Amino acid sequence: MKIQAERETKRLERLRALVDPTRTAVVTMELQSGVVGPDALLPALVERVSEAGIVPAAASVCDAARAIGSRVVHCVVEHRADGLGATENCKLFALGEKLRREQGIAPTEIGGPGAQLVPELGPEPADIVVSRMHGMTPFISTSLDQILRNIGTTTVVAVGVSVNLGMLGLCLNAVDLGYQVVLVRDAVAGVPADYADAVIDHTLSLITTITTSEELCSLWETDG
Repeated sequence: MKIQAERETKRLERLRALVDPTRTAVVTMELQSGVVGPDALLPALVERVSEAGIVPAAASVCDAARAIGSRVVHCVVEHRADGLGATENCKLFALGEKLRREQGIAPTEIGGPGAQLVPELGPEPADIVVSRMHGMTPFISTSLDQILRNIGTTTVVAVGVSVNLGMLGLCLNAVDLGYQVVLVRDAVAGVPADYADAVIDHTLSLITTITTSEELCSLWETDG
């Protein structure tokens, strides 16, 4: 028992150092109405996000970060109503283009409600929003990396969707760019749930530090 307690103490000390507010930014991934709201392209993901309480967990992390002085950066995807600037080079993008072409619906249309963050996440005035029109991950062809470096970030706290694609890509890209990555397990989702759990356990756990929203917020509240 004593050894276990010592290991847990050391683990929390490492995590606390890793999420030093002066060097940490929370990066949210596609927690917007057009991706996790009722009119999103993938209903199964919407259902999973709702039943698992992903948005409240992510919102609590964002609130705790703001309170302690860490920056919150929201990554969103947007598309033109006419589809220009996008492509169909994979099945997921083709599904979105088919919906736009056949039904005139673009769930993440620029300027529309689907491009906006879910209300629980803000954005607050001090938050930064980084949008993209193409690609699966927010570090590719955007200013996200430069923005994070310019505000002194060395650790990225990742929340959002989906573990299947976007979150996996975000974490891999962040590690490749030299960031430490902390993944908030109850603030990310994928489908089916058991597959997402497997990805976290067998892939993301090898490149990130896994925590929970409660544990992370508790650490920041104690430090604050």
